[in-house]
Amino acid sequence: MAPKFSLVLSVTRQAPELIVPARPTPRELKQLSDIDDQESFRFHIPVIFLYKNNSATSPPVLKEKDPVKVIKEAISEALVYYYPFAGRLIEGPNRKLMVDCNGEGILFLEAEANFNLEQLGGAIQPQCPYLEQLTYNVPGSEGILGCPLLLIQVTRFMCGGFALAIRFKHTMCDASGLVQFMKTIEEMARGANTPSLFPVWQRKRLCARNPPQVTNVHLEYEEINNNSDTFITTNPNEMDHKSFYFGPKEVRVLKNQLPLHLRNCSTFELLAACMWRCRTIALQLDPKDTVQFSCLVTARAKDYKMDIPSGYYGNAVAFPAVHSKVGALCNNPLGYAVALVKKAKAEMSEEHIRSAADLMEVKGRRPRHAIKGNYIVSDLSKVPKRRWGDWDSHTYTFAEAEYEEI
Repeated sequence: MAPKFSLVLSVTRQAPELIVPARPTPRELKQLSDIDDQESFRFHIPVIFLYKNNSATSPPVLKEKDPVKVIKEAISEALVYYYPFAGRLIEGPNRKLMVDCNGEGILFLEAEANFNLEQLGGAIQPQCPYLEQLTYNVPGSEGILGCPLLLIQVTRFMCGGFALAIRFKHTMCDASGLVQFMKTIEEMARGANTPSLFPVWQRKRLCARNPPQVTNVHLEYEEINNNSDTFITTNPNEMDHKSFYFGPKEVRVLKNQLPLHLRNCSTFELLAACMWRCRTIALQLDPKDTVQFSCLVTARAKDYKMDIPSGYYGNAVAFPAVHSKVGALCNNPLGYAVALVKKAKAEMSEEHIRSAADLMEVKGRRPRHAIKGNYIVSDLSKVPKRRWGDWDSHTYTFAEAEYEEI
């Protein structure tokens, strides 16, 4: 559905400001883990959450229920507990990242839209054409070192709903950590004095062992050497971006294509395999080329016995990988790709992520995951919806890295 506008879409922003912790916080240096500060996570991710106003009795925006005022105050309170977010990243020896907890604050933008949330229609689907309207990269804030660690823009819609856009540095947290921080903001907005779950730093838990022991094969950090120049000449910015929605019917149809022993696969495994295979076919690559599949797997799951404490908000993920020849992936039935995706997930273990941390130490924390020929998938379907008073979560998230994988 195309967006319906009686006026030209317009978002007016106020001047950016810094939000600091509501009370004094410790001034200290905090080292990131060896999983946090790998080259692969040194980028920003913008995420947008859209909220409808469900208040049936109040005018759309009352002063005491202004989402900007509520959220600003809640952020300031939350930063008392998550004070490293109010600091700045610096580098130590061997490019080791650490947080200077100086309390300088996060960037905040207040904005006003001249349209209703409902007028966006299907335009809110990724790739959202209005991403740059709802989130703004303040000039000079895009760096990794010495820049604010969070940028938040709250945009009011005429209907009383709002958009909450967050740009965060992946070195500081993963999706679970960001959701934990957002939950604390929500609790502060509801009047809580303390978080229901206190944040835990303890980044040494995911630092390299002494001495480091790289015990696993880490395909995810090895560049693929293909004879074809397709990966070099294809411009990611010229590729088409589409959203595909799979309901129970579509999932059932796909599972019926699988052999019986694979029909117990998860929906993630099924869809990731399907999209990897279809995308590879669409790229019309040389059948002799090698392609890679990587998926982000959290170490927080109890199966891995990592003893990640409740409240830990650092990166606790790895992205194990598998390879396939293009011809084999494209010409075999869907079950071939599903089996490879399951194999990639099965690579994840306590030893795999500890070996990855050791690899960062051995290689000088410079390795980044493979780019050319690598299809990386992250499952955000479990990100919980949030509610702010009269504003109910009608949430869409859009995440873009500074690079794209072909």
